[in-house]
Amino acid sequence: MKERTAIYLRVSTSEGKQTEENQRRELREFVEDEGYELVGEYVDHESGRKGRNEREAFDRMFEAAESREFDVLVFWSLDRFSREGIHKTISYLRQLDSLSVGFRSYTEPYLNTDDELVSHILLSVLSYFAEYEAKKISRRTKAGIERAREEGKQIGRPSKFDEHKGEIVKMIEEGASKAEMSRQTGLAWATVDRYVKRVKELG
Repeated sequence: MKERTAIYLRVSTSEGKQTEENQRRELREFVEDEGYELVGEYVDHESGRKGRNEREAFDRMFEAAESREFDVLVFWSLDRFSREGIHKTISYLRQLDSLSVGFRSYTEPYLNTDDELVSHILLSVLSYFAEYEAKKISRRTKAGIERAREEGKQIGRPSKFDEHKGEIVKMIEEGASKAEMSRQTGLAWATVDRYVKRVKELG
């Protein structure tokens, strides 16, 4: 019995209809030559950096996989499948594997889960690199934050107090009441009272 197969295509609008049709034709021929039964085609004209919820065909493809409407997904290349970064891309492939759906890349023969042993090794290796990349990014991020702190730079968004501090100080100098400060800043009276106390504590 032939394995049911779906193909996923992603082409940018700048590449034109010809590119889409050329890829579709080659993938159809590949599926036929491999002895699969083609049961679905999914085509997106969106950036591969967009997530599942932002790519309509990609989302429908996963819904079909979750319903076990096909056994193998064939895509042109890994960067056509997803360009959200290695960690997210690998999580998509692992989702397919957890649904007992295999995958094959037309232009990257090593991305082939037809062989169960190769599939486990492949996913393990890809997962290792995804984890390694995530740790590397985390180290770079932490180093960058530490460097910014050493240089006295603001980390993250300023607090509400910092946003209104200058305004509060000016109104205190002008002799405005807390009720007036509340009206002008849109802050609750209790918040204004707390901010006034902090300003006075800071001198």
